[in-house]
Amino acid sequence: MFTDTGRRDSEAQRILSSDKRTSLRLCVSVTCSLVIVWLSCPSAQVLIDRVLARISGEPVTLTDVRAAIGLGVIQVPAGADPITAGTQLMIDRQLELMEVQRFPPPEPPRAAVDAEAARLKMTAGARLPPLMQSTGLNDQRVTDIARDNLRIAAYIDQRFGTTVQVSDEEVANYYRTHEAEFTRGGDTILFEDAEAIARQRASNERRRAIIDQWIRDLRSRADVAVNPPTASAR
Repeated sequence: MFTDTGRRDSEAQRILSSDKRTSLRLCVSVTCSLVIVWLSCPSAQVLIDRVLARISGEPVTLTDVRAAIGLGVIQVPAGADPITAGTQLMIDRQLELMEVQRFPPPEPPRAAVDAEAARLKMTAGARLPPLMQSTGLNDQRVTDIARDNLRIAAYIDQRFGTTVQVSDEEVANYYRTHEAEFTRGGDTILFEDAEAIARQRASNERRRAIIDQWIRDLRSRADVAVNPPTASAR
């Protein structure tokens, strides 16, 4: 009785061992197939990123800068290095967002966010698909950026107003120092005819100067660390 039982146990172990080997071969085969499929898939790409700066611990990455430039969120001055200048502009944007989070304005309407997201995509135009692929952007991220744009604009309007009062002297000075802006058919427009436009543009310039000073003050109080540029980040 014990002999028959031992024989049956031995046979069962051989079957179990054979099943395990078959199962292992199947797993290895499936795994290899998946790896081959993944490697052969054209869209299987590794997104390599780099932290360019940190603002109070919040990172600004290379893909952040490239995405912002591509969507028109930031405008790099002509002739400037896009990544170096873009990094500085994204630092300013992050500082603004931090202030928005401290003193949030009313939430923008969904329709306004959708319209802003559509505008960003239109700005990118035909470059949008490769931009999304190279930076990891998706529709939700574009929507989030659009919402942040509107929140920043609302906060700045709330803090600084939509217009800044300027004196008659400042208006006249703007007209004199920007004469090329006030011509028609090659002739200079008289100050009396250009005064309203000159006043609006002088107000806009003054408001921009006030906001720029505010951002400089934010920088002076924030913990901003910029990593040195590398050739691969250009």
